[in-house]
Amino acid sequence: MAGMLCAIHQPNFLPRLSTLAKLYADIWIILDDVQFTRRDYQHRCYLAPVPDARLPGRWLTLPVHLPGGRETLIRDSRLAEPALTAKRTSSILRRYHGRAPYRSEILNLIPGIEETITGTGRLADVSEHATIALLRLLNWPGAMCRSSGILTRAGRSERLADLTRAVGASVYLCGTGGSRYLDQAPFAALGVSVAIFTPPQHLAALSPEDTRRVSVLTDLAAVGSERLSAAIREHARLSSDAWNSQQAKSPDPRMAESARRPRTST
Repeated sequence: MAGMLCAIHQPNFLPRLSTLAKLYADIWIILDDVQFTRRDYQHRCYLAPVPDARLPGRWLTLPVHLPGGRETLIRDSRLAEPALTAKRTSSILRRYHGRAPYRSEILNLIPGIEETITGTGRLADVSEHATIALLRLLNWPGAMCRSSGILTRAGRSERLADLTRAVGASVYLCGTGGSRYLDQAPFAALGVSVAIFTPPQHLAALSPEDTRRVSVLTDLAAVGSERLSAAIREHARLSSDAWNSQQAKSPDPRMAESARRPRTST
């Protein structure tokens, strides 16, 4: 499958493996001009239990101030008490990963997160920084831009199609949740194909409940960036092969439903 793959997703704070693997595309459009959602992962991450240290699983949450109330967009959300938030975030991350086999990989990320929290006070900046730092650590060769700088139509599927086309991508990577509502017609009209993303397996040992929500930090701490990066690239390759096979059977992009990513160099 030839062409550039585009992932479109809200900025998440230290995201889950499934999210990070989806963003491991040619370009990530950061969806920063949609409504902030408290029960989502935009300002929080879940840290897995650490039995050896007697630490239970917990949420690490960045307290936010919403100037526009519930209608506040992600890009307009502000951090409450940035200095205190930076200190608390650093302390919790160090406590939960200080004994991990690859703890240095995570500890090296903390100063940049602290600096971004205290330097801007904007939630979007912090979540973007943390995610991009993880992607770069895993040798992500892609690029990013923000949706707020791109003019699109109003419809949900139309907007995603317009964003994908605006960055020159020919394939939109759709999550399993989005596949339930996505209308592929606007993509087909622009000559854009849709690939359905399937998440990779965790490399760390986790309970079924933790598997669904835990931050990718757990995998990184357990196996290190080199092995984690290789696993994501292999998942991408296998998924791309599956997508190519499906395309050969159903070349109409409105009919294609399969896995992952056109990049053949990874």
